[in-house]
Amino acid sequence: MCAAAVDLHLSVALSDGGTIVTTASAPERDQVEAYRSRVRGCLLGGAIGDALGGPVEFWDLERIQAACGPAGVRQYVPEDVDGTHTYGRITDDTQMTLFTVEGIIRGAVRRDRGLGFTVAVLHHAYDRWLDTQLQSGPDGERDGWLVTERWLYSRRAPGNTCLSALEGPRGGRRKLERFGEPARNDSKGCGGVMRSAPFGLMPPWVWDSLPWQLETAAEAAGYTHGHPTGQLASGALAVLVGAIVRGQELPDAVDTTVRLLREQDHHEECVLAIERAAEAAQEAPSAAAITSLGGGWVAEEALAMAIYAALAHPGPDEMLDALALAVTHSGDSDSTGAICGNILGALHGETALPPELAFEVEGRGTILSLADDLIYELTAGARLHGDHGPITRWTERYPGW
Repeated sequence: MCAAAVDLHLSVALSDGGTIVTTASAPERDQVEAYRSRVRGCLLGGAIGDALGGPVEFWDLERIQAACGPAGVRQYVPEDVDGTHTYGRITDDTQMTLFTVEGIIRGAVRRDRGLGFTVAVLHHAYDRWLDTQLQSGPDGERDGWLVTERWLYSRRAPGNTCLSALEGPRGGRRKLERFGEPARNDSKGCGGVMRSAPFGLMPPWVWDSLPWQLETAAEAAGYTHGHPTGQLASGALAVLVGAIVRGQELPDAVDTTVRLLREQDHHEECVLAIERAAEAAQEAPSAAAITSLGGGWVAEEALAMAIYAALAHPGPDEMLDALALAVTHSGDSDSTGAICGNILGALHGETALPPELAFEVEGRGTILSLADDLIYELTAGARLHGDHGPITRWTERYPGW
């Protein structure tokens, strides 16, 4: 592929009414392959961290170390499902992340209408996720393919804030009555940040705006979490992943994230939490150090704890060490593990994922299908759909709303 052969033009509508227009040359094939590895690594890594931490989420540190050893959780802890030991089960963190990816794809398809990227399409995606929590299976009333995946129809300790914030706008009906409106609560729980990594996965040769990624992730988090810290922590994860996808090393990406956060109102809690994590990572890694950063139940703590674990074990051959550190504490282990897996999966790509965990994680086929579809839409969408063609079955798979 000739790097100078094609110019790509993309108009992105911001929620404040502004527009970003980027122009870039078509990338080399190896650049696309590296990007693909980061996207797949980020999404599958998040699921692995989620599944590693899920079974021990409500255990205290002493119980974890007694059951798993002093090195912490390094393999899946079995869960009893209908009398059978089951390994690698994901939680609501991965469920909502998958619907975030689907929402981003559908939002990108919607650009054909000349409306730019409408963030409220994510609200619709989370409403479909809510169906998976309230129904026993698909009822045929929803479009798209993800909502037909029966394995997703399972409650995995979803956050009350997410449930209530999404149920409220329905007014007792299936359709949202306050579509695209922010949540009417003051929650800064981690339920927004744990699903926000996909906003950082835009290909940098097309979508070159970290501030847009911060704003968009924060707005989408706001559909369930009304506190500005919860929204900014979600935007911060998007920026961190986005900086990594652009080729920054992890410490530089953390610095970039803090710099952009400082430009936002109400940034103080997020910035302080991240700076504490970076400072703690200067010393030898320990469960005591990650515990000192909080429990991970609120957004800025979950983000900081995941960043700490990633900084403490940043190498591609240290990913299992980082994930074990991220989940071995008496707090929200699945969320801190998921976020850490998102970060390091994006940093090192899918080949760095621990194979002894990757092969067994629940929903791997669905996760990787969505990852590839995100890549197709964001790098080759013009071959799949457009105002004046082509018209393919892609828009049945991903309707633009």
